[in-house]
Amino acid sequence: MNHPAPPPRAAASATAFLAAATELLGPKGLTTDPERMDAWLTDWRGRYTGRALALASPASTAEVSALVRLCAAHGVPVVPQGGNSGMAGGATPDESGDAIILSLRRMDAIRSLSLEAGQAVCEAGVILQTLHEAADAAGLRFPLTLGGKGSATIGGLISTNAGGTQVLRQGTMRAQVLGLEAVLPSGEVLDLMTPLKKDNRGFDLKQLLIGSEGTLGIVTAACLRLLPAPVGRATAWVGLGGIVEARTLLRQMERAMGDALEGFEVVPAHCLASVLAHQPTARAPLDETHTWNALVECVSPSQDSAVLREMLETALATALEEGLIADAVIAANDTQAEAFWNLRDGISAAERALGPAMQHDISVPVEKMPEFILAAVPDVEGAFPGTCAVAFGHLGDGNVHFHVLAPQGAVRGVWEEAEGKAVSARVYDLVTQWGGSISAEHGIGQMKVAELARLHDPVALAVMRQVKQALDPHNLFNPGKLLDIPPAR
Repeated sequence: MNHPAPPPRAAASATAFLAAATELLGPKGLTTDPERMDAWLTDWRGRYTGRALALASPASTAEVSALVRLCAAHGVPVVPQGGNSGMAGGATPDESGDAIILSLRRMDAIRSLSLEAGQAVCEAGVILQTLHEAADAAGLRFPLTLGGKGSATIGGLISTNAGGTQVLRQGTMRAQVLGLEAVLPSGEVLDLMTPLKKDNRGFDLKQLLIGSEGTLGIVTAACLRLLPAPVGRATAWVGLGGIVEARTLLRQMERAMGDALEGFEVVPAHCLASVLAHQPTARAPLDETHTWNALVECVSPSQDSAVLREMLETALATALEEGLIADAVIAANDTQAEAFWNLRDGISAAERALGPAMQHDISVPVEKMPEFILAAVPDVEGAFPGTCAVAFGHLGDGNVHFHVLAPQGAVRGVWEEAEGKAVSARVYDLVTQWGGSISAEHGIGQMKVAELARLHDPVALAVMRQVKQALDPHNLFNPGKLLDIPPAR
C-alpha cells in the first residue's frame, strides 16, 4: 500500500487541490458555496460546528477513489458524512477549515435485491427507510431499525455499527453486513463484497472497518442480509412498578415467546410524560401512570398475528397474576403498534426540548442494568444538585440511554461545556466500574475521544492506534474522531 508523504498545506496547495477536485467532480460534485455547505457543518445535536475547505459529493466508487488519491497527494483531510444524523459529532469537521466533507448522499442506488438469496447490495448513501420499503415490496425485510430511519444512511450505520430496537434478536449492524466495499486512505478500493458463509483467508477486514467511524476507510457499498417479511406481529405496552420487575418480565417473555421476541424497551414515567407534552396528538397507552413501562415487540415469519397475540396475552396474564406487572395493553393492529413505537422514538426530541442535557449512550451486562440504573440515578443527582437523571431504551441488550437534564435556568451551550462535562465523566466512571461500555451504539466520534483514552484498556488502545498508523499514517481520514491522534498540519 503506497502512502507518499503529503505536501505541506498552504493556500497555493489548497487552490490547486480545489481546481483539480472541481475538474474531477464537476460543479454538481464539489462546492465551496457557504450557503450550500452550512447545513452540513453542524452535527444533529447542534453541539459541534466546524469549517470545511469544500463539500464533495462523488457519484460513484471510482470518483471517491480518485478524490481520495487527490486528497492524499495534497494532504487534505477527509471527513466522511452520510445522513449527518450521528449522536457523537463523528461526521463534523474541526474548526481549521482544512478538511473536505465527503458526502456519500449521491451514491444512493440499491444495486440489486434478491429474494432468493435474501440479500441487497446498497450504495452507502441509501437511506435506511428506503431500504425498508424496497425490501418490503419484495416480501422481505431489513432487520435493523431506529428512530432516525428517515435520514440515516447505510454507510453511516455501518461506520458506527448502529444498533436500534431489534438488536435483542437480530444483532447490531455487524450482523447484517455480508459484504463490504470501501475506499482506503491510499485511494485503493477494498472489494469484500462476496457474501461467503465460510471464508478463512486471514483477518476479517470487513469487521475491522465496521464501527471504525470512517477513520480507516470510506464505506461505499455493502451487501446486506434480508429476512422473510413477518407473517405475524404482536406489540404490547406494559406498566410496571420498577426496573427490576422489567428485567424479570424480559426473562419471562424470552421463555414464553422464544425467537418471536424481537424488542424489549423500557420507558420511565418521566420520559413518557415528556413525549406526551411534546407531541399534542400522542396518547398514553394505559389509563394509570406507572413508574416504568415496557414496550414488547414480537414478530414471526410463520405464525400469524392472532396466534402471536394469544401467546403474548397468555404470558402477560401470567405476569399480572403474579403481581409482576400492573397493567398492559396489546396493540389491536399495526397502526396502534406504531403509535406505541412513536412514543418510544420520540423520547430524544422531547427530552431535548426540555432544555440542556448530557445524553449518554452506554451499556452494561443485561443482568446488571436495573441495579446500575438504581445506583447511578441518585449518585449523579446527588453529586450535581438540580439535575434530573433518566434512563430509557434497549433493556433487552443492556443498552440504556442515560440522560442527565440540567437544572432549571441552565443556559444551553454553556452548561454542557461546564458542569455537563463533569456529569459525563462521572457517568462514564460509573459505567466502567460496572463493567460496561461508554458507547453502546452511537460511536465515539469527537464527543468521547478523551473519555475513551482515559478509560479504555491501554493495550486495546495501542493496537487501535497501530492499525490506524498502518492504514492512514498521515491521519487524513476523519482526524480527531475515535482516537486521540493529532491531525497532521
